[in-house]
Amino acid sequence: MNLLLSNTTIIDPKSSFHNQNVDLIIENGIISKIGKSLSNKDNLEEINIDGLHVSQGWFDSSVSLGEPGFEDRETIANGLNLAAKSGFTGIALQPNSFPIIDNQSQIHFVKQKAANSATDLFPIGALTKNSEGKDLAELFDMKNAGAIAFGDYGKSLSNANLLKIGLQYAQDFDGLVIAFSQDENIKGQGVANEGIVSTRLGLKGIPNLAEELIVARNLFILEYTGGKLHIPTISTAKSVELIKEAKAKGLNVTCCVSVHHLVLTDEKLEEFDTRYKVAPPLRNEVDRQALLNGILDNTIDCITSDHNPMDIEHKKMEFDLAKNGTIGLESAFGSLLTVLPLEKVIEKLTSAKTIYGIENQAIEENSKANLSFFTTNNDWTFSKENILSKSKNSAFLGQKMKGKAIGIYNNGKLVI
Repeated sequence: MNLLLSNTTIIDPKSSFHNQNVDLIIENGIISKIGKSLSNKDNLEEINIDGLHVSQGWFDSSVSLGEPGFEDRETIANGLNLAAKSGFTGIALQPNSFPIIDNQSQIHFVKQKAANSATDLFPIGALTKNSEGKDLAELFDMKNAGAIAFGDYGKSLSNANLLKIGLQYAQDFDGLVIAFSQDENIKGQGVANEGIVSTRLGLKGIPNLAEELIVARNLFILEYTGGKLHIPTISTAKSVELIKEAKAKGLNVTCCVSVHHLVLTDEKLEEFDTRYKVAPPLRNEVDRQALLNGILDNTIDCITSDHNPMDIEHKKMEFDLAKNGTIGLESAFGSLLTVLPLEKVIEKLTSAKTIYGIENQAIEENSKANLSFFTTNNDWTFSKENILSKSKNSAFLGQKMKGKAIGIYNNGKLVI
């Protein structure tokens, strides 16, 4: 699709048009012209939205979709469509389907299901067979089939030697290992952050120590083995500090934080609403501020929605029994603008591409059009009408938003 974007503000520090209000002409998937008051002599489809901004396409490094096996929660087709309408031109698909994505045939399956979509799907292969933490999965075969990284979603390896072997093996083909960090023995039967709120509510607590011990262990292993390690969805001030120290040593480690840990705290648990039951748990305000500071000083490399749809049967039940997870693609951008500056939000929604080895071109003439559209000024409240997912387990219902994702242009397709 060829089109003209009129009166559009470009947000891209790598572009010579950064912070300028211009027109863009896109032809055959390429940005052919950028300038002021461009004429539409070829009668291109014109997009002229008040306050429209455009940036490099956003990439979400942690998305669960359910299919195959849990299509009642979300399908790949609908998940990619809602990602596009939420401003994301690419997502990394977690392997927590049924069956687990732990071999090349499963990688081929999800890539085939995503073919010809506006939003690109990049599969993450399981690090261990069936994500059971016992034996390494077929990492090299999955890499050749298109896997961009390897990790067991929401599961921490209790076997430190297996992580060591995984990091050593993955170096042979420049593979990225993802290590969710939580000591299951210290977590025990905990369901919420250990602190004042969990004590007042009578909920079993998960101390910060459960995360920090495994983060420290994993960093020690990385220092021993070398290789590339990504630590997802950190949630505590000490985790930020540990990773900052590791980076200062020169270790090849990256990390991300979820939107809900940047915006919400465990105070939300007052009414035992299971929409706020996530892993790791929502922490307190001190940790939230430390995570925001970690974003601002670039200790934390990227932000993820950690979109994880759950069916009502596993969410609308007693807090102790409910499954972890919240959907987050639809609410990601609007909620982030309430706590972070615009340019930092865009930076952290695009920087994961570098971590995962995905092409990321500046907005210039003759560059591929991989673009996210959004506005920045409108204030609104997230409601059920804004949920595009098949599942409705959003922790952001009733949350104040600032700015709005409009859609994307990618792979020659426009989604608004």
